[in-house]
Amino acid sequence: MKKNKLLKVLTFIGTGMLSMSMLAGCAGNSTPQAGNNNTASEQPKAPADGGKYIVMGTNAEFEPFEYREGSEIVGFDVEIAKAIAAKAGKELKIEDMEFGTLIVGLNNNQMDFIAAGMSVTEERKTQVDFSNPYFTSKQVIIVKADDGSIQTADDLVGKKVGVQLGTTGDLFVSGTDGVEVLQFDKAPLAVMELKNGKVDAVVIDAEPAKRLVEGQDDIKVLDAPFTEEEYAIAVRKGDKELLDLINSVIEELKQNGEYDKIFEKFFDVEE
Repeated sequence: MKKNKLLKVLTFIGTGMLSMSMLAGCAGNSTPQAGNNNTASEQPKAPADGGKYIVMGTNAEFEPFEYREGSEIVGFDVEIAKAIAAKAGKELKIEDMEFGTLIVGLNNNQMDFIAAGMSVTEERKTQVDFSNPYFTSKQVIIVKADDGSIQTADDLVGKKVGVQLGTTGDLFVSGTDGVEVLQFDKAPLAVMELKNGKVDAVVIDAEPAKRLVEGQDDIKVLDAPFTEEEYAIAVRKGDKELLDLINSVIEELKQNGEYDKIFEKFFDVEE
C-alpha cells in the first residue's frame, strides 16, 4: 500500500499508532530504529527498573500481529516492541501466554507491557493504562462456505458461535441475547470446530481471520463486519514513565517512515 492509501487506513491515528504487532511479531526479523526528534531534556526516560530486559506479554496465536516462526515469535506487534526496547536501552524478552491471562500477568509484574492486538475497552481501562491507539481493526464472522443462513451479525441469534476466550469478540458475542457462545483458548481451535460442524460461526479480528481461511475452500469470511475497534499497548496503571516512552516510539515510527515499512511487511498491500 502506498503512503496515500495507508493514510486512508490510518486516519484515526492522529494521536498515535498502529501498535501492534510490530513488534508483535508477525514475522519480522528487522528491528526498526525509532527516530529522535526531541532534545535530551524532552526525551521520555526509560523505565527505571535497572534490569537488562524489557518484557512484552503477548499471545502468539494472532497472525500477523504475533505468531511463531519455528521457535521465534514474530509479527507486527513484535516489531513495535523491538523499537520500544531500543528506545529504552534494553533487550526485548517476550512472555507468551493465554490472552485471557495477560492483564493479570501484567499486574503481577510478569511483564512490563502488553502488545497483543489488544482492543481498548472501557472495562480494560479500569485495569490498565493504554497507549495511543496504533491500529484500527474490526471483528468479522467466519462461516462455512456453503452456509447461506448467516449473512450479518443479526443472523447469529439462535446459532452456536466460537470465540477466543477473553477477546473483544468474546465480549461482544457473549453480550448478545440468543447466541450460544463456545469459548476457546486459541482462535485456530474455534475455526477447527467450525470445520467439524461443532459451531455455526466464529467471530474474530479481521487480519487473523484472513490468515485462518487462507487457502481453504470450505470456510469464508463474511463481508459484513461485526464491529470496529482500536488496538493499543497496555501498561500497569500509573506507569506514566513507560507509557510516555511507548507513545513517543509510536509517534517517531510514524514520523520517520518506519511504521509504513512495518505495515507493508505484514499486511497485504495494494500497489
